[in-house]
Amino acid sequence: MEEGYQNRTAFIKGAKDIAKEVKRQASKKVGRSVDKVTDEYSKRSYSRFEEDDDDDYPQQGSQDGGYYRGDSQAANDEEGGHSDSTEGHDEDDEIYEGEYQGIPRAESGKGSLAGGPGSVSAGAQQLGDIGVSEAERRKDQEELAQQYETILQECGHGKFQWTLYFVLGLALMADGVEIFVVGFVLPSAEKDMCLSEPNKSMLGLIVYFGMMVGAFLWGAMADRIGRRQSLLICLSINSVFSFFSSFVQGYSTFLFCRLLSGVGIGGSIPIVFSYYSEFLSQEKRGEHLSWLCMFWMIGGIYASAMAWAIIPHYGWSFQMGSAYQFHSWRVFVLVCAFPAVAAIAALSAMPESPRFYLENGKHDEGWMILKQVHDTNMRAKGHPEKVFSVTTIKTVKQMDELSDIGTDTPVWQRYRLKIVSLSHQIRNNILACFSPEYKRTTFMLMAVWFTMSFSYYGLTVWFPDMIKYIQRQEYDSRTKTFTKERIEHATLNFTMENQVYREGHFFNDKFLNLKMKSMVFEDSVFEECYFEDITSTHTFFRNCTFIASLFYNTDLFKYRFVDCKLLNSTFLHNKEGCILDFSDDFNNAYMIYFVNFLGTLAVLPGNIVSALLMDKIGRLRMLAGSSVISCVSCLFLMFGNSESGMIALLCLFGGISIASWNALDVITVELYPSDKRCTAFGFLNALCKLAAVLGISIFQSFVGITKAVPIIFAAGALAAGSFLATKLPETRGQVLQ
Repeated sequence: MEEGYQNRTAFIKGAKDIAKEVKRQASKKVGRSVDKVTDEYSKRSYSRFEEDDDDDYPQQGSQDGGYYRGDSQAANDEEGGHSDSTEGHDEDDEIYEGEYQGIPRAESGKGSLAGGPGSVSAGAQQLGDIGVSEAERRKDQEELAQQYETILQECGHGKFQWTLYFVLGLALMADGVEIFVVGFVLPSAEKDMCLSEPNKSMLGLIVYFGMMVGAFLWGAMADRIGRRQSLLICLSINSVFSFFSSFVQGYSTFLFCRLLSGVGIGGSIPIVFSYYSEFLSQEKRGEHLSWLCMFWMIGGIYASAMAWAIIPHYGWSFQMGSAYQFHSWRVFVLVCAFPAVAAIAALSAMPESPRFYLENGKHDEGWMILKQVHDTNMRAKGHPEKVFSVTTIKTVKQMDELSDIGTDTPVWQRYRLKIVSLSHQIRNNILACFSPEYKRTTFMLMAVWFTMSFSYYGLTVWFPDMIKYIQRQEYDSRTKTFTKERIEHATLNFTMENQVYREGHFFNDKFLNLKMKSMVFEDSVFEECYFEDITSTHTFFRNCTFIASLFYNTDLFKYRFVDCKLLNSTFLHNKEGCILDFSDDFNNAYMIYFVNFLGTLAVLPGNIVSALLMDKIGRLRMLAGSSVISCVSCLFLMFGNSESGMIALLCLFGGISIASWNALDVITVELYPSDKRCTAFGFLNALCKLAAVLGISIFQSFVGITKAVPIIFAAGALAAGSFLATKLPETRGQVLQ
């Protein structure tokens, strides 16, 4: 029996030696011909074979132009190290899928199972190897960053990047549209849903809360499941709930849909900029990321133009009885979902970021995408014969994040473990942004993002409110006041607008088929009066007495009667819901749509200038310089006392400040490594939305009281932001980490 055992051992040892020799010969063939490796790359992946003799591998800078991937796995002939690498191979020497992805096999830890004799020593060794693994991973990332930049240089900048530019631009455009939607529909929605002032404020801020959550969530997810997949998910959520919000009737459901729509679109900015930057070489990155920012402006222009073209047309609506009404502002909400839908359709044809694949150990996927970029650009430039010379690329050593839980584990438990594992990974990524290496950078960027967002969003929302206040003051100056007016046996069937009746007496009067706009009746008596088919806006009865009066088919609801007495009076067939009438809001519509259109269009010159100069003068000079000039232009608001003057100052401020935002987006992308980039960008963008909510709330509270406090707050925040920006490191000319 002992002899049989020795023969069996010798047989296994001989088989291992044969397998080793086969792999050695295959590895040598890789170095002989780049073309052969390219043709068979998807089938064989010869570069994965680990040999004792490093001379068998093509080194970086060798004559075949390839790149050595440098896997860090050790091979030990005496201990049978090669036998593991051959497990799972079929007769054609294919790589086992789990082995290729860096996932341990179920067989590879048999001696370390819980309760086994090697469990204690294996656990101690695992703890001891954490520091070494982290160091190896960091070294791999540094080598990959240098090599990746060289590969992007070979791929060139051309058709592929411009195609991706327009695809991601649609996603960024959807974010710009989302910012303006609620502000444009609010004047109509507040009447359609009979909103109170607190409800209007919540509806205006809810999108920022949603985007804050979305930026944090999807930014972190993009570093774990991929840029493209995360962007598709968040755009899909935005599209679905934007669609639903155009049809729901109640205020609560509309608020909920807009919240989830904001959660979806909140991830677009951090993902889009990170995604696009990983296809750009160092000398193109600053300029083309700045060009990408233009789509946010295009989104604002699109929203303004659609609002102007759709909302004032009351005829673009229908209703089913009195319970369901679909007015033109709902059509506008539906149209605003088109950019997100278009982005989803276009993004479906684009590949994942190859940098993400390489950071996660997926060599072949990353290589194939880079080859696609190279071949697409070369064909477009008229050089289809050029061959992608890269054979192997450095991949980052992966930590053991997944474990085999067995095939007998219930499906729900597998998903639960996956979710828990993903949550831990996201948490670790967030904490890594505050590690000693990145802590100072993160806190400085937090301060800059907060100050810029506080001042920018606070002022841009405060501008229209100030213009409305100026318009309201001018309108109130034309108010006609009637005191102790007595009207008897009269029929009133004309429009009553901007009038105040104090201590009036109306006896046996008929109010038929008329509109009441900004009408106030105080301390008046209505005796035996008849109201039929009344439409009212901003109309109130205060401390009035109604005696034996009849209300038929009116929209005079109880909240319009303040401290009034109704004696023997009857309400029949009151109109349900608040009635929209766009004719009385023409000035409001003009202010909201046209002013925002001009404000977004005014950033075009600043966008062009920042794109052309970003790589010439540097990110920090652009950021700090633009913030200082924005601070000075903000102080000019002290002298804006007219509507036209406020609009001009809004355009000036927007045109200057856009350069700061472009520089801040670029520098944020470049200061963090690839595996933390979306997480950090998402966290900072979430902080940006929180600062926007605070700025809007504080600035709006001073409308009609004073202009000085909001202006001083905004100027001070911009000055602090420009000072802190100078303390950040310059990233111009830096290889993308």
